[in-house]
Amino acid sequence: MSYGDEHGYGDGPGRTDDGFGGTGQTRTRLPDGRSGDLYGGGPRRPARGSRSLITVVGVVVLLIAAIAFANRGGDKGAEGAKGTGGGAAAAPTAASGVKPVTGKNGTIPAGFPHTEQGAASAAANYAVALGSDGMFGQDSRDSIVETVYAPDAAGRLKDTLDAAYTVEFLQKLGLDANGNPPEGSTFVSRTIPVGTSVKSFGGDSAKVSVWYTGLIGMSGPGSTDPVSTTWKTWTFDLRWLENDWRIVTESQQDGPAPVPGDVAASTSDEINKAVEQYGGFTYAR
Repeated sequence: MSYGDEHGYGDGPGRTDDGFGGTGQTRTRLPDGRSGDLYGGGPRRPARGSRSLITVVGVVVLLIAAIAFANRGGDKGAEGAKGTGGGAAAAPTAASGVKPVTGKNGTIPAGFPHTEQGAASAAANYAVALGSDGMFGQDSRDSIVETVYAPDAAGRLKDTLDAAYTVEFLQKLGLDANGNPPEGSTFVSRTIPVGTSVKSFGGDSAKVSVWYTGLIGMSGPGSTDPVSTTWKTWTFDLRWLENDWRIVTESQQDGPAPVPGDVAASTSDEINKAVEQYGGFTYAR
């Protein structure tokens, strides 16, 4: 959470908010000889198709993704994802020789350098925070928003987010009123940056795009929406405030998405253990 479909959440001028999975389609194939759903229990559901979307004006992008996840259904086909050809060559994600930030505001890294590299690291870490499951509980959501957004932007978002995360909405995701999953199940919402691109840098302002893959879904024996992967690009307009980078505005778009591989889907128990055993990264370099 997001910080999940959307983890930011909302739309604004120029946004294309359509959820973690967006309108792109994928095909899921289980290995020969396996029966049952993606977690190995019960009949396999038909592949899911295009997702209905609910737009909440002024709410960050990832909520749209969570809404799409809650309402998805139908059949999925196979469709390739198109990239954006041309443009400048990507800068390598090389070590800077500068020690990673050691400060934290809650669980979120803080104190990024007042440099292009610092802005890129801040954007990657903020994408992780906004795509986490912490966005589905009010107290943790407020803390995340206050940490990564500029004060004026955070003030506008908090009430809108609270109004969007209703009990009914959380129930669609299989969560209780406090954003908790049922006993024996694990709700997964993670953002994993693949790379960053500094679109512009002006000293006290920067625009940084984060290409990432996301995990969203409920892992458990009775889950009807198993954890799936998505691919998005998140672009942040950052401002240097109070000796750190803060988000002023953001937007999100689908892809680029690679062709899905043929790795067999894991059981819910394996997914639960992986979530417990593997923590996230601090993206500072």
